[in-house]
Amino acid sequence: MRLPTLRSLLLATALAAAPSAHAADKPASLGLGVFTFLSGPAAAYGLPGKQGAELIIEQINAEGGIGGVPVAATFVDEAQGAEGVISEYRRLAESDSVEAMIAALSSGNCLALSPLATQLQMPTIAWNCDTHQLFLKDASSYYFRPNGNTVAEFVAYVVYFLEQHPDVQRVAIINPDYAFGHDAASIVKAALAALKPDVEIVAELFPKLGAATYQTEISRLSASRPDVIFSNLWGGDLENFVRQATPRGLFRQSTVVLALGETVLQSTDLPEGTIVGVLGDGWWRSPDAQRIGKAEAFAEAYEEKYGSYPVFPTMKMANSILVLKAAYEKAIEANGGEWPSQEQVAEALKGLTVETMTGDVTLREDNDGVVDQVIGTVGSEGDLPSIADMARFDGAALLPPAGEDPIAWIETLTPAFLEGQPKPGSYQ
Repeated sequence: MRLPTLRSLLLATALAAAPSAHAADKPASLGLGVFTFLSGPAAAYGLPGKQGAELIIEQINAEGGIGGVPVAATFVDEAQGAEGVISEYRRLAESDSVEAMIAALSSGNCLALSPLATQLQMPTIAWNCDTHQLFLKDASSYYFRPNGNTVAEFVAYVVYFLEQHPDVQRVAIINPDYAFGHDAASIVKAALAALKPDVEIVAELFPKLGAATYQTEISRLSASRPDVIFSNLWGGDLENFVRQATPRGLFRQSTVVLALGETVLQSTDLPEGTIVGVLGDGWWRSPDAQRIGKAEAFAEAYEEKYGSYPVFPTMKMANSILVLKAAYEKAIEANGGEWPSQEQVAEALKGLTVETMTGDVTLREDNDGVVDQVIGTVGSEGDLPSIADMARFDGAALLPPAGEDPIAWIETLTPAFLEGQPKPGSYQ
């Protein structure tokens, strides 16, 4: 019998030691790159997200981690700008310490990172990133958003304030001067034209991000005498607007819709009756959150750790990490208990449905999330932040089919669409 050569012995040894094509080496920790704003005015929104990530990771690790592996986060500040964010994403993706990403908050950063995720084969959860343009053109096999988008969010607001104020005639808009603000204005105007064509847009204002004063805009809004003012200002800009507009009587003159208003319930004195929501279902005190039974304990732990109750960016971030956890668990099970590859994790995310702390989310065929929209008005309930007269809108009913132009879809709606929608106060 012919004896094996040294070369064949080495080859056989290497093949025996090589991992399966369908498994990966189990790491000492599951490294996550987590992108959010940690400085600047946007940190008023971004830091609660970071804190949500810290707490949910702490709780996951206390329960044994994911598949027995503890989670370790590396945080990246989006305030450095798109070039720096892209560079940091690439650096982490090409390192040996990061297996998945939670990125990003900014819609602009998400648009830049989505193709990069596919190029680098890095499973990535867009934890915020509302722009409806994200999946319009190029599908990404590694980029997922379990939060819904601006179409569902702002159509829901229009439906809510039309149900609450059916005789509205005059609407004003004040949004930040970049894609998020302009997209929201386009959606609101298209929805109003379809659902109540006699409404007049009496002012449309786009102050710069980080504006120190809104006195000129407040004067123009007051002079235009709108029945309803819609705004998706956020972060420090929203806080400044509220503090400057309240003493000038703007909230008494008009019904004000603050799409991100829940984030300032604890930091500003919002008048009762102001319409607010959570850009999704992430209200930790909602009936569904109470039914599921996890959000209140999370909120109490958050308050003990950080000195305030969570706001919806906190819940969005925590829920996004729970979605990633569910994908890993699904991939591990499908892999016979072995640690999955990044490709297998991305595959597990496709079409995934997860019960988060505040409701169900489903990732549809374009990797966009279908999630309900919770909207209400500022309430008064002791020392806790409160939302009254809530409605919970079916996320699937507010989204166009995958691949369809969103504005064109909104234009197909008719006033009859309002008849099947939940009424303010119906979600109790």
